Amino acid sequence: MTLSQSTLSPSHPLVDGRTANSPLITAYRGGKPSRRPVWFMRQAGRSLPEYRELRVGTTMLESCLKPAMAAEITLQPVRRHGVDAAIFFSDIVIPLKLAGVGVDIVPGVGPVLDHPIRTAADVAALPVLTDESLDPIREAVALTVKELGSTPLIGFAGAPFTVAAYMVEGRPSRDHLGPRTMMHADPEVWAALMNWAADASGKFLRAQVEAGASAAQLFDSWAGSLGLDDYTEHVAPASARALDHVRDLEVPLIHFGTGTSELLGAMLNVGVDVMGVDYRLPLDEANRRLGGRVPLQGNIDPALLNAPWPVLEAHVRDVIAAGASAPAHVLNLGHGVPPETDPAVLTRVVELIHSIEP
Repeated sequence: MTLSQSTLSPSHPLVDGRTANSPLITAYRGGKPSRRPVWFMRQAGRSLPEYRELRVGTTMLESCLKPAMAAEITLQPVRRHGVDAAIFFSDIVIPLKLAGVGVDIVPGVGPVLDHPIRTAADVAALPVLTDESLDPIREAVALTVKELGSTPLIGFAGAPFTVAAYMVEGRPSRDHLGPRTMMHADPEVWAALMNWAADASGKFLRAQVEAGASAAQLFDSWAGSLGLDDYTEHVAPASARALDHVRDLEVPLIHFGTGTSELLGAMLNVGVDVMGVDYRLPLDEANRRLGGRVPLQGNIDPALLNAPWPVLEAHVRDVIAAGASAPAHVLNLGHGVPPETDPAVLTRVVELIHSIEP
């Protein structure tokens, strides 16, 4: 099926041609882009003074659900840094909030649920995320895409394991013992919870793509706490289910996790077009492990953003050299932008990357 035959609107940026030949989409599809594409995870947010000024008096979840504000925050780093993509400003627990699950993001802590989900009854009582509840997401994406022009917007969602881990623990955790125990001690409840999370994230992702996102990334922030067997048996099917919600839309699909060097092959096998690699594994080794099958995204070490420029420049050039073995390479960080990062450094990194012939 071609894009013109898919269920995307004729006015979608990929269909009407605005983003189809952009450096980012070209690289995601394994082609040779006109320049080296780069964007940064968490590029919109706490490192930008304009973001902090805009957010005064507004909670995190409120800012995600005010379409005009979410659109403006998404656009800020594109204007400032000249990156080759915007990443939609939202949060992985927004689908929970929109479904009616009691959740808030507590400053200095992270997502906290009113009631952790730990029993069959808890899972059975979870509300269904309705299509109508996602209207604020669609509106924010439409506003963003209208301003982006030929720069693609990347939609995103939390992978089911990461979402479920928050739901079981009720708050952030260092070791994720609760979900890791549940998948073995009560596998039926675990599977039901993972299916709920997969459908919530999948619907969230689909709303973004239908409204104008040109690619979609699934973030599995906590999958690195799992061994390969547990990931393959208890997690991968739900990640595939989440992505099933958008496969017919035929946008490039990216998968990224932290601490997942030993899981890369299994993460690829859920059915994605691009693999994100964190800072722990060189890209040439990642490409070897993946059999040279897919474009890679990554993996500048965020810690080096605060290093002297000669050190950071040498590191960026090393990352580019390591990524040259892959079918295509999109520059990014190996995790998110630290909040204390000097925005001028990110702009300089973008200029450096764009100055190097693809």
